[in-house]
Amino acid sequence: MSLDKNMNDELKKAMLAKNEPKLRTLRSIKAAFLMTKTEKGGTGEISEEQELKVLQKLYNQRKESFEIFEKGGRTELAQKEKEEMDIIYSFLPAQLDDASLIQIIKEIIVETGATSMKDMGKVVSAANAKLAGKADGKRISTIVKDLISQ
Repeated sequence: MSLDKNMNDELKKAMLAKNEPKLRTLRSIKAAFLMTKTEKGGTGEISEEQELKVLQKLYNQRKESFEIFEKGGRTELAQKEKEEMDIIYSFLPAQLDDASLIQIIKEIIVETGATSMKDMGKVVSAANAKLAGKADGKRISTIVKDLISQ
């Protein structure tokens, strides 16, 4: 069952448990899924790949906000973002460790025939497609850059 279909059950559980952080986060995820379904050119459905992209985007937004609030000394807002980050993270697939990620990216470099920094975009886009939700885009870009520049 896709996460979008499972979301109503999760919302009900959060309401019954009176879990405000989870309820708030699930509502934002559901709203983001709805926006994805109804955006221009949308089909009214959301694929699992799109779900993962939306979740990764929401996670990254929370992470960025958390870091900003931490730097600004706004601990109460940072805590709220951290709670939401943790809840969103629980819906994401397990993240690959660095060794596995490097191995997969090396294979993609061989498949695409990349030899210089000019080919970085091609490798990154192929890696992002293959590793959707399993690794952060920033991590992928950094590793691709390191491997190609060697």
